[in-house]
Amino acid sequence: MRAFLTGGSGFIGAHVARALKDEGWEVQALVRPTSRTENLKKLQCNIITGDLREMQSLKEGMAGCDLVMHVAADYRLWARNPEDLYKSNVDGTRNILQAALDLKIPKVVYTSSVGTLGIPEDGTPGNEETPVTLEDMIGHYKRSKFLAEREAERYFKDYNLPVVIVHPSTPVGEEDAKPTPTGKIIVDFLNNRMPAYVQTGLNLVDVRDVAMGHLLAARKGEPGRKYILGSQNITFRGILELLAQLTGRRAPVLQIPHSVVSVLANIDTLIFDKILHREPHIPVEAARMARKFMFFDSSRAVRELGFPQRPVEDALVRAIKWYCDNGYVSKRSMKEIRCK
Repeated sequence: MRAFLTGGSGFIGAHVARALKDEGWEVQALVRPTSRTENLKKLQCNIITGDLREMQSLKEGMAGCDLVMHVAADYRLWARNPEDLYKSNVDGTRNILQAALDLKIPKVVYTSSVGTLGIPEDGTPGNEETPVTLEDMIGHYKRSKFLAEREAERYFKDYNLPVVIVHPSTPVGEEDAKPTPTGKIIVDFLNNRMPAYVQTGLNLVDVRDVAMGHLLAARKGEPGRKYILGSQNITFRGILELLAQLTGRRAPVLQIPHSVVSVLANIDTLIFDKILHREPHIPVEAARMARKFMFFDSSRAVRELGFPQRPVEDALVRAIKWYCDNGYVSKRSMKEIRCK
């Protein structure tokens, strides 16, 4: 069995690669020339250097495969040239789907995001059927992923491509090397750089479960159907309190109003983006997103795929230990927390 994987050098993709190898798959991993490939080489994946925007490299790497896992995405809440997000996330996804169609790949799993799903106004968790439109998408990243998901739906409806769509929520765990925005929250907390918080919420999930959810979607998922890969809905304050319990650090008690965060984000963007031409510390889009509680219902994936629901505390413990062991935490902070 041979699988073609994109995004294998990223957080979720690296765990998907490991899950595939553990189940005996030969993995053809597409990476950009600038991507780090140490973990993929350790897993003995076949490295294919290419780009989502280059059809020839996609077809060459995909030839002879039984499965396509399209995990890669340009995940940035700020970009100097937003068009790059659309080229990678929309055009790149279209290229993947077309190559899979041309090569008659038996199954395709497309990794979307809960950011493309609707959130009910009454505060209840969103699901795969909650109404949503492009106008609901905040920022270019979410818009690009929303449009990419429409491409996956189109290829299923118009060309009968057997594509299953998965929506990871907010994964946590080890090997978040970049780190992701959620990983940055953990790192900042460990380094005592989080004096306050905003009122918002996320759905946390063990990244290993997300990886397994991809394999379950390939094995049991119904083509054209969506599955939320999530676990525990928890407020941002609750996340910080949980991190405090696991590390012995104190959670911040000062809550900053969203209006203040918006002002700070606009000032930060003006200075760093417009004047210094650097990434802002608080992108305006991130401030806008924080106004919504990103709570979701993953019962469909649990019911139809057998999606696991391991405690997120275990994933946070592994994440904390990994950040401590890999130089993300200052020596001073290391002496104060329980991750030695």
